[in-house]
Amino acid sequence: MVGKLIRVSIIVPVYNEERTVEELVRRLKEVPLEKEVVIVDDGSTDKTREILENVRDETFRILTLPRNLGKGAAIRAALPFVKGDVVVIQDADLEYNPQELPLVLKPILEGKEEVVYGSRFLRGRPKMRLLNFIANKILAWTATLLLGRRITDEATCYKAFKTSLLRSLDLKCRGFEFCPEVTAKIGRRKVRIREIPISYTPRTKKEGKKVKWKDGFIALYTLFKYRFFCW
Repeated sequence: MVGKLIRVSIIVPVYNEERTVEELVRRLKEVPLEKEVVIVDDGSTDKTREILENVRDETFRILTLPRNLGKGAAIRAALPFVKGDVVVIQDADLEYNPQELPLVLKPILEGKEEVVYGSRFLRGRPKMRLLNFIANKILAWTATLLLGRRITDEATCYKAFKTSLLRSLDLKCRGFEFCPEVTAKIGRRKVRIREIPISYTPRTKKEGKKVKWKDGFIALYTLFKYRFFCW
């Protein structure tokens, strides 16, 4: 990477995604951006690590955690290594299309925004279970009320930030509470969150979806915690 301009760092937390990670790597290679990809294997116990060990591309960096610590911990582990001006989060499950990353990143790369979220709901309701849809709406409404600005998709994976801003947030998250923590902390700073419509292809629990119902309650608690009690 020496001597190359890196505008975007794509952080990919991965845990037991042997069915999708190879295809994800292929799609990320095709994303038309000046980029690096930092993949963090979060203690996978399937063939994910073996697949990642075979990635031969100078734009990819593979980090390995000794055991499963959670999505937030994986993102925090990657942050000291990123070299880009902008950071965006990409899940490994292919529910989100990497070809839409340039659309999400464009407002930041043009110097118009510091934070952009890719919203699954700006084009209407995506094909997801009713209970998941309701849970996402509750989180979005709660974030809107607490922060005083409209947020349609608080729990979206596609969150992009200026790298300096994300590093300054002093993240504490370990699991899926990464999303509400960054949302609450950015909201307290009165930094605008721009939302861009994106597509979404949800998978089922049988297909490997890892978010559980209790994560919704943890997210609500985290929003209140960092909005009112933790500086």
